[in-house]
Amino acid sequence: MLKTGFMMKALPGLMAVAAAGGLVSTLASGAASAASFKGQTLTIAFQVYGGGNQNTIWLTAVKKQFLKMYPGVNVTFVPINASENQYYTKLDLMQQSPRTAPDICVEDTFLVNSDASAGYLLPLNKFVNQWPAWKKEFYPPMQKAAEATNGTVYGVPFNTDTRGIYYDMPMFRKLGVKVPWQPHSWADVLRMAHLIKSKEPGVVPLWFMSGKPMGEASTMQGFEMLLYGTHNTLYDNRTGKWIVQSPGFLDSLQFVRTIFTQGLAEPLQDALTPQSSVIATQQLMPQQKVGMLLDGVWEYSNWLPTGGHPWPQWHSVYGVAKMPKQNGGGYTSLSGGWTLSISSKTKHAQLAWDFIKLATDRNNMLKIDLLDGNVTPRRDVAAMPAYKKAGQGMLAQFAAFNSFTQFRPAYAQYPTISNDIQTAMENVMTNSATPQQAMQQYARAVTTYVGAKHVESAR
Repeated sequence: MLKTGFMMKALPGLMAVAAAGGLVSTLASGAASAASFKGQTLTIAFQVYGGGNQNTIWLTAVKKQFLKMYPGVNVTFVPINASENQYYTKLDLMQQSPRTAPDICVEDTFLVNSDASAGYLLPLNKFVNQWPAWKKEFYPPMQKAAEATNGTVYGVPFNTDTRGIYYDMPMFRKLGVKVPWQPHSWADVLRMAHLIKSKEPGVVPLWFMSGKPMGEASTMQGFEMLLYGTHNTLYDNRTGKWIVQSPGFLDSLQFVRTIFTQGLAEPLQDALTPQSSVIATQQLMPQQKVGMLLDGVWEYSNWLPTGGHPWPQWHSVYGVAKMPKQNGGGYTSLSGGWTLSISSKTKHAQLAWDFIKLATDRNNMLKIDLLDGNVTPRRDVAAMPAYKKAGQGMLAQFAAFNSFTQFRPAYAQYPTISNDIQTAMENVMTNSATPQQAMQQYARAVTTYVGAKHVESAR
């Protein structure tokens, strides 16, 4: 499976800010019903891997609050020390049996639909519909992130990410471009790239993830940031079919071909390596050798004291702009993230929900989102002073993209389809196929494994 929730190192000094925020809150069920839960045990499964222990810190703080509100209740953690792919596999195995299924699990939004279809997750509509914060505070795309295609809610998001255009502010000012800069169409982005190329030799105008070596980063940070800015998408939810040929798909490939064949993107040797992102963010951007980078919120963490290339001046050099739709009329972004979900096999649904509601309230959500250095799914958290200051304000800027962000199709065929998109991108960036030829090759490949009845073309 694919990485969608980019867990990062804690931002310096923010753990203390979050902890000082007064994290104790009250639940709608209140102390009056606490006695009815006495003796029950909640099990909570979550990923721990490498040096990341953000989930443990956050959930431990919530557990402490929860046990004060529900004396006599037990909360047991089931930390799964595994990479993301291994975590998905182990969690699925646990959820297959009532004996091993946790009451609550940390679920990747990318897997909500497939795990719900497999019968692993409990519908939460009756809970969220009685929770005012759900509709009032959670951004609408974040509500959709936890839904299956039938509109059933299966989780509450506690973090997410968005994507935009990092740009060199001093360079733009030098070129006579007003800062803050905000392009309103693809043409605006291309004009800026051409200006940088003509006036700033030795600078990569637009660093753009593309091709097979960068894997899903190429599909999500690159191609889909283009495609979802057209009037087409990858999947038609109305018909239940994959869209294998469309004007938007063709135009997206043409954009890729244009920037790479006209010298507006990074050299092929830098693009076609798994280290492409590292080359951009840890080597060239601190030297101001990249004019623009289309990428996600997590990249600025490279320049923090805990990052791969500490760079104190970063926030006075690189700003961030929204990615415009192809012909104007708005902006687009792509998101991933994680939810707290309840197992369909739980015997303690109400108690599990009360824990989730506490864990994702305003103050506890602030804690995990600062620990992760990730985008918050809640409007009220994004407005909190501690969050607005995080990452020199960069985190709040990316959080504003929540209002127009979208999510990838969460279907079993997607990883293979993503791989075919990367192939199409690589073929056009290396000029070994025209955009039309690459799209036709993509269409044939997808049709082969999903079946002709499950594909369509769009206008």
